[in-house]
Amino acid sequence: MFHPTVARLTYRALLGRRRALLLCALPALLIVVACAVRAMNGADDQVTTQLLGGFALATMVPLIGVIAGTGAIGPEIDDGSVVYLLSKPVRRTSVILTKLVVASGVTVVFSAVPVFVAGFVLNGNSQQIAVAYTVAAAVASLAYSALFLMLATLSRHAVVIGLIYALIWEALFGSLVSGAKMLSVQQWSLALAEKIAGAGAEITSDVALPAAIVLLLVAVVGSSALAGQKLRSLTLAGED
Repeated sequence: MFHPTVARLTYRALLGRRRALLLCALPALLIVVACAVRAMNGADDQVTTQLLGGFALATMVPLIGVIAGTGAIGPEIDDGSVVYLLSKPVRRTSVILTKLVVASGVTVVFSAVPVFVAGFVLNGNSQQIAVAYTVAAAVASLAYSALFLMLATLSRHAVVIGLIYALIWEALFGSLVSGAKMLSVQQWSLALAEKIAGAGAEITSDVALPAAIVLLLVAVVGSSALAGQKLRSLTLAGED
């Protein structure tokens, strides 16, 4: 199901100079802020939770997901080159799954890894906070990559819609509005972080862990299936 040629082309598209700079900016900022906070306040579990939850998981991870998820296929659809890719004897499910693996891998590297580093800088993984948020960021990376990959197949304005979703729904409504929290990837991943972290870490989610796991699976599988279906329709349009 994994197609090496599609993967190589996708990696090259995602890690070009312009996108690489965008992908590096937020993780670098997180680590710089973590170093500054540690230097000023020392090790503090509450501050660590606030920074990793309020900035990293709520803002940085979805924004990186937008860049990687839409960038994995959006430019090919915009310039029409996707038709040439789909004219090859490659299964549409293989194309989507390969692009999902690449996009989620890139998102994990540029989000979960910096979260792990920042967590250790901030409090040395006290209460397992660094590990808990790293796992949450990795799981959220997969969900965001699938959602934004699907969005890129549905709309030419995927980046704008993705940014609105990341900055307004996840960073604002997903953190503050009770009803919206059930439909927030951030809250689903926080349920895993809450399970992993120590009792004194003060990491909480409004979504129960079993429900969070089911919703994460539905988001990833459903988004991938819808993206694959859309690719099939693109092929037919190109042939017509």
